[in-house]
Amino acid sequence: MYTKNSMKNITLSAQDDLIDKARRIAANKNSSLNIMFREWLEELNNSQTSNSQEDKLKELWEKTNYVKVGKKLSREEMNER
Repeated sequence: MYTKNSMKNITLSAQDDLIDKARRIAANKNSSLNIMFREWLEELNNSQTSNSQEDKLKELWEKTNYVKVGKKLSREEMNER
């Protein structure tokens, strides 16, 4: 998946306690902070190429725009097809 030739080293800064907690989380997942960061970075890049959460929410809103909030439906009304 990752090759040495395609990787670049970077330096990040964060609070000691956050790094310690993140390392424990990674260890509990049989992973490392470095691997989890790479996965997060990949996910971040993938999410930028696909629809953002906001776009997905707007799309869902448009699809369900016909739904009107109002009176509470009876059991029979909810089960109508």
